[in-house]
Amino acid sequence: MTMEDLLNLPFFTDDQRSFARELDVNARQHTWPDPELDDAAALKGALATLGKSGSLKHAVGEPWSMRANVLAREVLAYHSGIADLAWAMQALGGVPLLIAGNDAQKQQILAKAITGEHCLGFAITEPDAGSDLSRLSLRAQKAGDEYFLTGEKHLVSNVGVADYFVLFARTSDERRGVSAFLLPTKLHGLSFELQRPLSPHPLGRMIFDKVKLPASALIGDEGDGMGIALGTLGRMRTTVAAAANGFARRALDEALKHAGQREMFGKTLAEQPIAQGILAEMRARLDASRLLTYRAAYEFDNGAKRIPMQAGIAKWQSTENAQWIIDKALQLGGGMAALHGSIFERLYREIRPLRIYEGASEVQQLVISSEMLKEAGNTDG
Repeated sequence: MTMEDLLNLPFFTDDQRSFARELDVNARQHTWPDPELDDAAALKGALATLGKSGSLKHAVGEPWSMRANVLAREVLAYHSGIADLAWAMQALGGVPLLIAGNDAQKQQILAKAITGEHCLGFAITEPDAGSDLSRLSLRAQKAGDEYFLTGEKHLVSNVGVADYFVLFARTSDERRGVSAFLLPTKLHGLSFELQRPLSPHPLGRMIFDKVKLPASALIGDEGDGMGIALGTLGRMRTTVAAAANGFARRALDEALKHAGQREMFGKTLAEQPIAQGILAEMRARLDASRLLTYRAAYEFDNGAKRIPMQAGIAKWQSTENAQWIIDKALQLGGGMAALHGSIFERLYREIRPLRIYEGASEVQQLVISSEMLKEAGNTDG
């Protein structure tokens, strides 16, 4: 199943279509590194490949297009989970600088992020603070022209690999008293502990023991962190949906291939009515997910800078549908599909965290219902 079936819809410009096609050809021809062997090396290798191709200008450059990022993540996830992660983390670390960084920060970081020389990260999650950002407790205490950080982050991607993180820390006790900082990773008092995720990639804890940062590391002003974080996640949430669609599209292709070859009871699996019904529903769910994702990206790029409902629907439906599609693909694949190392098993592990990352499905339902009630005039804006 190629990109072409929906790519020619009027959501996209000719340049965006050309970008997606070129990226798909290059990704198909490239042998992506295996994160099972060395997740840090695989991440670095994928980032270097994307940097050499010049495609990362769409992830961290201006003008930033959600449609370009949606297409990139769908293509990359189809071919390689680690390539998709490399793109996603570069964008998560770069977008806050596009939103609120000063000229010096942009010049210092973004040019080398586009070439893949700088590996970026986004450090926000804490043991007691996930979707509720008001619970962040990592403290940045100001003393003169410096900040001293004490506390921890966890479940942070690119730990041990990133050169810089965009870090969110509390600078006051007010609910929204959170600020954003540009954090180089080689600092006295900063240490890391690796955590092992379901799908292999660099992930871990960051421990801050009076880590010193200059005031120039502040992104925007004190107290801007909540807005920067929500602005970044608001852009990236729709691209998570696109990654889920890429994983699901690969699962459907592999299921179709297997069904056409596997013989059962005198017929191929593809000739069995029960399998045909499953394959039909897989395609219908995938098309619905991709259309919802493309709609959200199109509306954002065409002036609707705040799209919580569209992004929430796209992220929720795409990740849930992708989980269903990949589960059915594995079921059609049979016992061999459940073995470690099969494409179905890999996709099964890749998709599960996406239903949690950047707002779990249940959080998206709360966002969607809140926006619906506002529209109906049942709550205050």
